[in-house]
Amino acid sequence: MRGDILDKLMSMEEAIRKFVKDGDHISFGGFTTNRKPYAAVHEIMRQGQKDFVVEAGPAGGDWDMLIGEGRVKVYNNCYTANSGYSNVSRRFRDAIENGKMLFEDYSQDSMMLMLHAAMLGLPFLPVRMMLGSDLEKVWGISEEDRKNLDKVPNKKLVVMDNPFNPGEKVCCLPVPQLDTAIIHVQKASPDGTVSIEGDEFHDVDIAVAARKTIVTCETVVSNEEIRKNPERNSIPGFVVDAVVHVPYGAHPAQCYNYYDYDREMLMEYDTASKTDESFKEFVNKWIYSTKNHDEYIDNIGAKRLLDLKVVPGYGYAVDKI
Repeated sequence: MRGDILDKLMSMEEAIRKFVKDGDHISFGGFTTNRKPYAAVHEIMRQGQKDFVVEAGPAGGDWDMLIGEGRVKVYNNCYTANSGYSNVSRRFRDAIENGKMLFEDYSQDSMMLMLHAAMLGLPFLPVRMMLGSDLEKVWGISEEDRKNLDKVPNKKLVVMDNPFNPGEKVCCLPVPQLDTAIIHVQKASPDGTVSIEGDEFHDVDIAVAARKTIVTCETVVSNEEIRKNPERNSIPGFVVDAVVHVPYGAHPAQCYNYYDYDREMLMEYDTASKTDESFKEFVNKWIYSTKNHDEYIDNIGAKRLLDLKVVPGYGYAVDKI
């Protein structure tokens, strides 16, 4: 059930408690270290929701932290890393190497098209990519195991003849049936209309596809203001359930036109996530010791956040002009 059409503004605590449930089939927006909804991730960690079936897309520390906390049951993914800081996210890698999590691997192009197919409401997706590779032949989750998993398709893929050109093989992929999508954006209005600046990644697809969509934003503008330039808007309000105002809600990822990566934080996480013990120390220090995003931001410090502000005309933060 979609929220009230006129005012969907709510606190982060309320939005996560109302729209994120144990066992949800869930996806986050953004791309590795770009516009990731970290403030929402932190609140999920505080509240304790778990057993997620995940369509991760190109993920980073957002899903790596939830994997490290044991909140992910099934992980469908193409790539998980804080680009430039870790070649493969360390809690994700540990979970795979030690059999702590069910994992299925798709190519990045296939994963993006699967999420787009979900937005279109397609029953399945025929593609040519992955054919002839190990991604076609090697399954992370067996067909037998899939029979006992809720919200997981009974096959990773099916190879069949193109019905319009017999003899030509196509790879048919399942289309995710998302319960929940969470994205972080630059601007949103109380009725849920969203303006994304820069690359939209797969955010529009998952926002439209999911039964429940949470939008966190840097800036809230009035319904009238956001309609002044409709060509700049990316997502209509009727597919959004909650709008949460959280400045620096993507930190330590970047948010295009607003702030750059927090290199110091990403490097600290890369080192801390090497072991279970140091990972626990990191999340206790930065997340569990804070009751909400405001306290988290206070702990980061005003000077550090100001140094991340994007320089107009450059598109990123610089020390000297």
